Amino acid sequence: MLISRRHFLKGTLSGTAAGAAAALVGPGLLTRTAEAEVTAEGVWKTAGSHWGAMNALVKGGRVAEIKPFDVDRYPTEMLKGIKGLIYNPSRIRYPMVRLEWLKNRHKGDRTTRGDNRFVRLTWDAALDLFHEELERVQREHGPSGLYAGATGWRQTGQVHSCGNHMQRAVGMHGNFVKKVGDYSTGAGQVILPYVLGSTEVYSQGTSWPLILENSKTVVLWGNDLYKNLQVGWNCETHESYAYLEKLKEKIEDGSIRVISVDPVRTKTQNYLGCEQRYVNPMTDVAFMLGIAHTLYNEDLHDPDFIKAYALGFDDFIDYVQGEGDDGEEKTPEWAADICGVEADEIREFARLLAGDRTQLLFGWAIQRQQHGEQPYWMGAVIASMLGQIGLPGGGISYGHHYSSIGVPSSGASAPGAYPRNVDAGKKPEHDNDDFKGASSTIPVARWIDAILNPGETIQYNGSEVTFPDIRMCVFSGCNPWHHHQDHNRMKKAFHNLESVVTIDYSWNATCRFSDLVLPACTQFERNDLDIYGTYSNRGLVAMHKLVDPVFHSRSDFDIFTDLCRRFGRDEEYRRGLDEMGWVEKLYNECREANKDFKPATGGHDTDPGMPSFKSFWEAGYVDFGRGENWVRHADFRKAPEVSALGTPSGFIEISSRKIGRFDYDDCRSHPTWMEKAERSHGGPNSERFPLWLQSVHPDKRLHSQMCESEEWRATYTVQGREPLYIGPDDAEKRGIKDGDLVRVFNDRGQLLAGAVVSDNFPEGVVRLQEGAWYGPVGPEIGALDTYGDPNTLTLDVGTSKLAQAPSANTCVVEIERFDGEAPAVTSFGGPEEVAL
Repeated sequence: MLISRRHFLKGTLSGTAAGAAAALVGPGLLTRTAEAEVTAEGVWKTAGSHWGAMNALVKGGRVAEIKPFDVDRYPTEMLKGIKGLIYNPSRIRYPMVRLEWLKNRHKGDRTTRGDNRFVRLTWDAALDLFHEELERVQREHGPSGLYAGATGWRQTGQVHSCGNHMQRAVGMHGNFVKKVGDYSTGAGQVILPYVLGSTEVYSQGTSWPLILENSKTVVLWGNDLYKNLQVGWNCETHESYAYLEKLKEKIEDGSIRVISVDPVRTKTQNYLGCEQRYVNPMTDVAFMLGIAHTLYNEDLHDPDFIKAYALGFDDFIDYVQGEGDDGEEKTPEWAADICGVEADEIREFARLLAGDRTQLLFGWAIQRQQHGEQPYWMGAVIASMLGQIGLPGGGISYGHHYSSIGVPSSGASAPGAYPRNVDAGKKPEHDNDDFKGASSTIPVARWIDAILNPGETIQYNGSEVTFPDIRMCVFSGCNPWHHHQDHNRMKKAFHNLESVVTIDYSWNATCRFSDLVLPACTQFERNDLDIYGTYSNRGLVAMHKLVDPVFHSRSDFDIFTDLCRRFGRDEEYRRGLDEMGWVEKLYNECREANKDFKPATGGHDTDPGMPSFKSFWEAGYVDFGRGENWVRHADFRKAPEVSALGTPSGFIEISSRKIGRFDYDDCRSHPTWMEKAERSHGGPNSERFPLWLQSVHPDKRLHSQMCESEEWRATYTVQGREPLYIGPDDAEKRGIKDGDLVRVFNDRGQLLAGAVVSDNFPEGVVRLQEGAWYGPVGPEIGALDTYGDPNTLTLDVGTSKLAQAPSANTCVVEIERFDGEAPAVTSFGGPEEVAL
């Protein structure tokens, strides 16, 4: 018997319903009330999340209401979806194992993986299976057979960071294959250290007040701040929105000119009322080369800055002038044929950039394409030619859309986190570091390549990577079936795996393609603390446990402590502390580090530092105050020899001799225009598939988090499917009306979505927001996705031999109206529970 979805969503069960269900639900929902604070009126508790801090009203052991944190002036609407994270029909209720794998283990039929047929287990049985499989793989294959390197956006909290728990516990048992890089900024974080000396994408940027005070032109290059600043890596403060308000005012009074370089009218452009500079998708490098040609040939560049702060300009400008290998001058006329911007408009744009103080604010989307290193490199070259790097309101940033970069930092020390690695001086149970000639670390976006092609060698960032023979994967709270491109290719790869273990709180696609699934609780069902403001470091938020873990879910801390108990190292794993012991430890370590720092709240004259842990936990928040304004690269500009960049030369490298020595045909010694494998607007494969598919960061969730929140999802879906945004011209050509179901397809896959016809999208450009939950009609290769996950269609190739990063935005498709009876959406809800 299963509890009905209606009763589960209704709230706490009572009367006869509770009596009938008590044995099934068990202690997870009904009987663990020792810590619950229950009164007739309920109790308000403080919590934090990627979507911001909040106050939650808890009644009868259930979250009844969510309100934004008092100090958050610009809370995101996504807070309305949080109750749906806790109470939704996709929650994993208890440990489960895939039927075929339980019967035959690693010798079973792997093509049935994804059939969604699972058997319920007790926690002891599930953890025994987990431990037994780790043992088998280490004995039979060694560390090269195990991949536990995948991590992602995890739930917030410094103690319960799921990736840390997974890698610590698995690492105490034995070594395993790890990853380098991430899907968000894979190309940018590899190329920029060669050019500007650091990854830049995760670096604090010039403070917003200085941009507002000094900039005359702000260019938003593929950058939708208003949409993306709703979420943050730690608990988000949303302070950047106050500066966007002021930027809007300055646009209106004419003191700042803001231009969005983007094929689409973004949410930011619509909010600010700013200008747009349309560029054909994935042709930004050609557009920028035309700008560079104008800056150089009209003497608009700054040769003194280049001479003092940069190297390699001559080699680059020879390429621009047509003296390179291709012999083609990169005039605005040349660029216009590719990028779709008239030559005179390119010249006008270059003159505008050089005319006064210009701040370039790049987003991350344009480096998630084939040759994604090139637009970021070219952005740095344009900024160098303008000569304003290191000046307030000038230069370039690659992160102002992320986690409130640009909000001045308080300067306080942040708390640490639960340890990721095996303790110093300790060794794994299986102390085997023989990877059988394969690499122990692989580029994050090439793990599917490794599973499909063990033993193959690829180039990566100046070295060779030999793919290990991966037999087992362990995932915790990162949903790689959302991260990765080309799901049908992923299905083929998963046929090669012997076992897959996933720890998560809802039945996403990763769980459905796993063999053993363990139910973690959400961040709202455990105690923790978090940084308030990833870059502003505005303070600390107490993450009070709002409710007990529902059903039989457990915290990652408890799950992996119990796993380590199987090989006698549970005390070492948790270092003798329980959950609240760790929360207090991390707080007190932070308090000691800030003993000479006076926060805005909590301190007093005799003890100016942070308050005691007890006071903090009761108050729910300590405010560190606002920080001082700061200019990115100002120290380098002031004294380049003393404050040298981290490049091989210490200077900005417009051309890189080191990259040139790698002799890569897809990433040369200076920025280069290279055609893509497929491209709309007359590019390769556009005759068959004429529409460029954007798969941008979503507006109504954080990647795949919150897609399962049922009532919230209903506010934006179309006929229960993910919205497909399409311009009116493309819709009319295909007989598509707003609200129709459509089939989106290419040679890699097919999916259903709901059409939203919008003037924001020009001809040849459509959008599906990433993070939509994959729900195929079956496990077969090529099966129709019923909900609208763009990674059913995206291209799975590396950006180049340098970064080997994802190329998700190199993707063209065709669309047709879907007629007939549509299959039911299969993305949500639990599996088919099978009895042995």
